[in-house]
Amino acid sequence: MESNVHLTKDLFVPIQDHLKDVEKINSPTVSFWRDVWRRLKENKLAMAGLMVTLLLLLLAAIGPYLNGYSYYEQDFTQKNLTPNAEHWFGTDQAGRDIFTRAWYGARISLFIGFMAAMIDFIIGIFYGGIAGLKGGRADNVMMRISEILYSIPYLLMVILIMIVLERGIWPIIIAMSITGWIPMARLVRGQVMQLKEQDFVQAANAMGSNTLWVLRKHLVPNTMGPILVNVTLTVPNAIFAEATLSFLGLGIPAPEASWGTMVSDALGSILIGNFYQLAIPAILISLTMFAFNVLGDGLRDALDPKLRK
Repeated sequence: MESNVHLTKDLFVPIQDHLKDVEKINSPTVSFWRDVWRRLKENKLAMAGLMVTLLLLLLAAIGPYLNGYSYYEQDFTQKNLTPNAEHWFGTDQAGRDIFTRAWYGARISLFIGFMAAMIDFIIGIFYGGIAGLKGGRADNVMMRISEILYSIPYLLMVILIMIVLERGIWPIIIAMSITGWIPMARLVRGQVMQLKEQDFVQAANAMGSNTLWVLRKHLVPNTMGPILVNVTLTVPNAIFAEATLSFLGLGIPAPEASWGTMVSDALGSILIGNFYQLAIPAILISLTMFAFNVLGDGLRDALDPKLRK
């Protein structure tokens, strides 16, 4: 049916200038990671942990050069000196400067912690991702293998590795990494098994995408939140494990220094009242573990989509 209404210019009114931007989005677009950083900054305890971590890294880099002493040179005429203007943290039973050894030991302890976390991160993502994505028989076989490895006593495995490879930084990292990646793999597997039923993953599989491409493009980015939190908690655990091994005599060989070897060397000084030799590395270990743990808790809250505003 034809309409009798004829459209003329008089029926139209030009829009006013102040109404042109009514539906315009005025607030800037905020990316996911920028929003995570904003929420992390609001967590004062997490930011304190981040600042402490950065300070420890800085002192590990420049600390051994600040007072001019070597971490291995012995001077028995200067042994067991309490903290003073010349030796800021005092000296140990062999006359070595504790300040220099503490920050040189920070290099080794932090390096072991970060390397162990990185290896666990890489192996755990690929192993757990493939197991979760494949599912079925492949998943069962891969998980049974990981359970067998995880059932081997950790200390026994470390002792055997130390016998075969001798003591050193890399044998410790290898000993930690043989079973250290399994919790990460289980975490990734659980996340992938939830995500692989999503439409975007099904569409990628329907288009013929291979397993590694799906993991790299879709699954790993969507599981990065829990993974990063787990990594921040792996670092202090590895540092504490290294300290335990060094305390038991299975750690870094002399004259190298780590926080664990400093604690082990300082045991004898307690009997003569030099508690500072034990307290300084113990405080540094505790401070590092505290900083990484509160940072991990803050990241967990910042990455939680349920808390996003």
